[in-house]
Amino acid sequence: MFMKRFFEPKLAQTSYMIGCPGAGAAIVIDPNRDVDQYIKAAEAQGVKVTHVTETHIHADFVSGSRELAARTGAALFLSDEGDADWKYAFAAEAGATLVKDGDRITVGSVLIDVMHTPGHTPEHVSFLVTDSAGASEPIAVASGDFIFVGDVGRPDLLEKAANIKGTMEVGARDLYASLQKFSSQPDWLQVWPGHGAGSACGKGISAIPHSTLGYERRFNWAFQVKSEAEFVSAVLAGQPEPPKYFAEMKRVNKEGPRILHGFQRPELLQVEALQKHLGDKALVVDTRSWAAYSTGHVPGTINIPLDASFTTWAGWLVPFRSDFYLIVDDASASIDTAVRDLAMIGLDRIAGYFDAGVIDAWAAGERPLKTIAQITVLDLRASLEHRAVTLLDVRNQTEWDGGRIPGAQHIPLGYLADRLAEIPGDKPVVVQCGSGARSAIGASLLEAHGRGPAINLTGGINEWRKAGLKVESGI
Repeated sequence: MFMKRFFEPKLAQTSYMIGCPGAGAAIVIDPNRDVDQYIKAAEAQGVKVTHVTETHIHADFVSGSRELAARTGAALFLSDEGDADWKYAFAAEAGATLVKDGDRITVGSVLIDVMHTPGHTPEHVSFLVTDSAGASEPIAVASGDFIFVGDVGRPDLLEKAANIKGTMEVGARDLYASLQKFSSQPDWLQVWPGHGAGSACGKGISAIPHSTLGYERRFNWAFQVKSEAEFVSAVLAGQPEPPKYFAEMKRVNKEGPRILHGFQRPELLQVEALQKHLGDKALVVDTRSWAAYSTGHVPGTINIPLDASFTTWAGWLVPFRSDFYLIVDDASASIDTAVRDLAMIGLDRIAGYFDAGVIDAWAAGERPLKTIAQITVLDLRASLEHRAVTLLDVRNQTEWDGGRIPGAQHIPLGYLADRLAEIPGDKPVVVQCGSGARSAIGASLLEAHGRGPAINLTGGINEWRKAGLKVESGI
């Protein structure tokens, strides 16, 4: 048996290939939408992808299970646990085999035993992996969003992201019961989780890629709780705000993701098209760095830099049901990266793109570029004392509760486009976050919607604190 781990850093998401070279076969668990990576890895190992499965209906990325099975001819296995609201609508059309607790998937000499582990979602299953060529007991569990290293999967997403009321506490109790049931497994059992640090599917996930059940029993907070009531309270407290796109991911993955047949590069467009699309109020996302954008950009565009946070903020701010356009730094590598990143969360409607030369072409046509100013914390203090600006804090609720700059107004960045009317229009708006990155996106959004002039606070509240300036409680 062999196991290969695939980690997608922008999603903090993990998938696994488990293979039996003697049988020339492999199973992929929780694939994402970049299915070529699994096909190539199987070829490198001298096997074929013959089985595909997933632990649950994902909320944070578009599943690649359907596409990988279609591309390779592999047998597709999907959970048949949970209630009627959380069954895979495309299972019959895709020819999937539905599995329940106690079922077994055989991949050569590798045995994959299904265990129903509800809590994160009602249909969630985990997979106990046994290499029967040399062992009679499991070596590992592919735990999906059930057990992470240092944490467990949050049970509130159905209510907070999918808007199914009354499911948080039920999910928390189910999760507690799943942990009690799973505790009968041996200490040596390796834990192969579906996410690492940075995922919004938990509140304290470790960056360590894998663990053992014995280690988690000793050091994972969820195993230290002594009662169901205490667990329910603890697991629901302090969970991060789920990104807006999670609800869309639930729908897509339940109904069946569209098969892409690979990522397609959109059409390269010229400056005349940019003028037309902006005139038609289309969304144009400038993916250049903040430094480049702030010193000269086309009016009406918003800035989401193509960095480690690109996928997250695109999921919050780019609509799923309308066409949009991109500006990228070059005409090849950057657009391909952007297309892949956006497709991972179902943002497939890129109607075209522009390379960075469109900025110069826009200016050459005697169309002015815009800039966004920055302000230091000391200058901000003086401006606030003279009531010369509005201060807008775009951090999340937990950060706000942990302390704020006096006089700030609070609208988290992900909701800013929906709440523009709440921002006073009589003064310049200074946008502030923790360090200056999210506020830069927010400033671009305000300018694009005509709510400027917007100014970015250099260094954010972190710099404010370093300067020894007053911070008040946000609670």
